[in-house]
Amino acid sequence: MAEYSDSSQKQTLSEELQCSICLDAFTDPVSTPCGHNFCKSCLNQCWNNSQTYNCPLCKETFNKKPELKINTALRQLVQKTSEKDKADCIELFADLMRCIERCQSELLKMMEQKQKAAEKQAEELINDLEQEITELKRRDAELEQILHTEDHLHLLQIYPELSKPPHIRSWTHVSISDTQLSVETLRKTLTQLHDKQELRLTKTVLKRMQQNTVDVTLDPDTAYSKLILSDDRKQVTYGATVQKLPANPKRFDSCCSVLAKEGFNSGKFYFEVQVKGKTDWDLGVARESVNRKGTITGSPVNGYWIIVLRNGSQYKARESPTVSLSLKVKPQVVGVFVDYEEGLVSFYDVESSSLIYSFTGQTFSEKVFPYFSPGTTNEGKNAAPLIILNVKNNM
Repeated sequence: MAEYSDSSQKQTLSEELQCSICLDAFTDPVSTPCGHNFCKSCLNQCWNNSQTYNCPLCKETFNKKPELKINTALRQLVQKTSEKDKADCIELFADLMRCIERCQSELLKMMEQKQKAAEKQAEELINDLEQEITELKRRDAELEQILHTEDHLHLLQIYPELSKPPHIRSWTHVSISDTQLSVETLRKTLTQLHDKQELRLTKTVLKRMQQNTVDVTLDPDTAYSKLILSDDRKQVTYGATVQKLPANPKRFDSCCSVLAKEGFNSGKFYFEVQVKGKTDWDLGVARESVNRKGTITGSPVNGYWIIVLRNGSQYKARESPTVSLSLKVKPQVVGVFVDYEEGLVSFYDVESSSLIYSFTGQTFSEKVFPYFSPGTTNEGKNAAPLIILNVKNNM
């Protein structure tokens, strides 16, 4: 397992392998005289029909158009962060195919078992029917013989026995078992398959998101006056008394909230927070210009992209209107991922590698900051802190 420092190095390496023009992995990377790297086609497009040649990153001007030669070492490195991606995808789909084949095999086996059971039942019914037919034929023969007898005394003696109806089984409700799988059985099997593959997929996605881990610390200048921050600015708890703090326009004055010191206005970033032992909390991100005074309504329209826990079991996404979340397990660690350009904010249960909720199709136009609220202590039931963790992953 790699500690945060390794994740940070991987994030830095990933950023170095991205073209700052197209914000994607390099394609035929070339280097400018000032030492910056770009996709060859991206740089040529910037310089097309231009009388001057500037570096798109540092703006250094070159006297003449530089001769662009592909940086083979960098290209090989990029082809290696892409071959790994391909290998992961191939492994994922191979596992999916294996799982589908196992599912198919189990379904066929189940159908064969039901077929054999139905055939056995049919054989038993046929035997019973044949026995009844034999008995009826025997009785019919007896009646035919008696019909022609002239021994009336004998007829009267056997009449009570003849008047009894023959013992014949009622076949009204008899049916052969359905050999076809029921829709419910098939749906259950496919659901199990879907859940298994979804778990594997989210594990893979979560590992990739963890590569975008950033170092997050709490900003004391924004903290509500009853919040207590740890010395390393990684934990926040709700205190019993109001602290005497300097007035600050950035400070929340009514809600027990605090922002991170670090804000982001591009790219992707990820952080994890331990919420173990808590009955109430708010987590997510907020834009820099959010209202921090008085009563606050957390929603995207007000600049907040957050999920919350209330009363120990009520999970909600603060959409407009609020969306109730049904979670199979109670998260102990929540991972928050933001893709600024894509307008995506996703929340994950890290231990189960499951997606909790995603805000999609959002538009960010200013810095966004990680947002935290530990909630009040709730008579000691919610005294545990929110803890920003050092992310571990095995990528």
